[in-house]
Amino acid sequence: MKNFNWTNIRLFLIVGVAVFLYSFSGIRNEGRKIKQAEVVFVDNENFITKKDVNKLLKQNFDTVTGIKKVQLDLNKVEKSIDTNPMVDKAEVYATIDGKLTAIVVQKKPVARIFSGSKSYYLDYKGNEMPLSESETARVPLVSGSIDRTDKKRLSELLNYIYDDDFLKKNITGLAVMPWGDIMMDIRGYDFEVVFGKPINIDRKFKNYKAFLQDAIKDTLTENYKTINLKFTQQVVGTKK
Repeated sequence: MKNFNWTNIRLFLIVGVAVFLYSFSGIRNEGRKIKQAEVVFVDNENFITKKDVNKLLKQNFDTVTGIKKVQLDLNKVEKSIDTNPMVDKAEVYATIDGKLTAIVVQKKPVARIFSGSKSYYLDYKGNEMPLSESETARVPLVSGSIDRTDKKRLSELLNYIYDDDFLKKNITGLAVMPWGDIMMDIRGYDFEVVFGKPINIDRKFKNYKAFLQDAIKDTLTENYKTINLKFTQQVVGTKK
């Protein structure tokens, strides 16, 4: 008679029990009903409201609460939220205690575009974003011959301004000239900034900050009509 290997038998039984308990808990978990829906915004913007997201959560069901977790297609729900033009991305998951949670990342508007009779935001990824009924973004206004400039470079310029606290607070508007140059309106000053084409962005803004620092120190800012940044080796100020 062969001797039984009780160690292997015990190991087999333990694994079997674990698989059974896991399967049983999984079945019970899928059978649980959703008791609560929660919307969490990653940022502090309010271009879309929690009410709007809840509507998207419910669009495939009469109500979210009360349905079984097994009935939820989380990928489908995420895609439904992603269709909202204010949403950058969403993640939806259900917890063991019956809570359906939607984590929502909203788009970041970096400018408001005025093109003919059309007005919209341009987001950080360079895509169009409609105006919101819930909130107005404090971003530079862009107008003029927008079709005369490189859209990718314009987006890079606007992102640079957005990422720089000083520029973000002080540049209020950009006008695209018919020949493609960009003029900028500055908060608190009478002069305009001639930026030129949206190239050499970092170099031009470093020149501008250095020039402005010296002008403020010498109290000369009121003497200038325009500040020209087109030439990366120097800043040309035109006096009134």
